[in-house]
Amino acid sequence: MKVREAVRAVDGNVLTGEEYLDKEIEYGCGSDLMSDVLAFVKEDTLLLTGLTNIQVIRTAEIIDVFVIIFVRGKIPTNNIIKLAKEKKIILITTEHTLFEACGRLYKIGLKGKY
Repeated sequence: MKVREAVRAVDGNVLTGEEYLDKEIEYGCGSDLMSDVLAFVKEDTLLLTGLTNIQVIRTAEIIDVFVIIFVRGKIPTNNIIKLAKEKKIILITTEHTLFEACGRLYKIGLKGKY
């Protein structure tokens, strides 16, 4: 599915990477444990998390994740947004909980791989 479809499904607000919304994603992962993300997530995966620290961006960079959705209305700091822009990572926010956002994405066809 295209990233823009995921944005619509979670009633998202795009913070960075508007120009990349036509990129394809195949899988989704919801986690606040970056160690689990590092251990189990591969490319073509959208990451949903409630964490808004720099480690989320660094983790995404290591495993080639290019889409992060921050749940529960969390807004990352300007430093995190700036780094995401530099790394060409799409940042999205949603008011939905992690559980609901994952369910909405699953319902429209995003798969969980792990």
